Amino acid sequence: MTGEPLLVVCALGPEAWALRGGDWAGAVGGSPVLVRTGIGRTRARRSLRTLLATGRYGALVVAGFGASVAPGTDPGDIIVADAVRDSEGGRYELDSAAPLAKALQACGMTTHIGLHHTADHVVRGVQRRALHARGAFAVDMEAAAVLAARAELRPGLPAAVLRVVVDTPERELLRPGTLPAGVRSWRTLRAAVPALTEWHRLAATGEPAQSEPHPKPSTLPQEAS
Repeated sequence: MTGEPLLVVCALGPEAWALRGGDWAGAVGGSPVLVRTGIGRTRARRSLRTLLATGRYGALVVAGFGASVAPGTDPGDIIVADAVRDSEGGRYELDSAAPLAKALQACGMTTHIGLHHTADHVVRGVQRRALHARGAFAVDMEAAAVLAARAELRPGLPAAVLRVVVDTPERELLRPGTLPAGVRSWRTLRAAVPALTEWHRLAATGEPAQSEPHPKPSTLPQEAS
């Protein structure tokens, strides 16, 4: 079993607030390190290059809010990435999707698995339909950059990506930065924390996932900026 903590990356203050308030008790490697990178690929990659060059971590999670490009999803659903691609054709495969989705579903969360697309701008309307036609389920603005830094500096580091849906093709946000779109999505992200620690435990030990993570008193993660 590794003694190295989980590194959890998000972009925005509301995401960090939700994650910070989750139940991190019993995490492998002690209190996870929570990092808010800011919006966009440039900031995300710069932050991760620094963190991975100077620290040691047992696994990496990109977690936060995102937009669904798949019809039929609802705010508060979770989309776990089995791969992430960028606009230049880069693609990062992830083998974490099935065990993480199982842990989330055991917590009672509606969970989908699919391709995430990292864009350099807010995607709406016809662009969403085009991304879905090319196989995407969700869109964000950071995940591919985080995984690019991982591929460069720590390619063997277990990694997972999830987005809590805040808007959908049927219900788009009116303007950038309106996050979270509702209390439900914020609560879902906070409630997902035990599933993140369960996935990290599985990645660190190779043990079978529990059917339900057991409730434990909350502890707060470390923060880095």
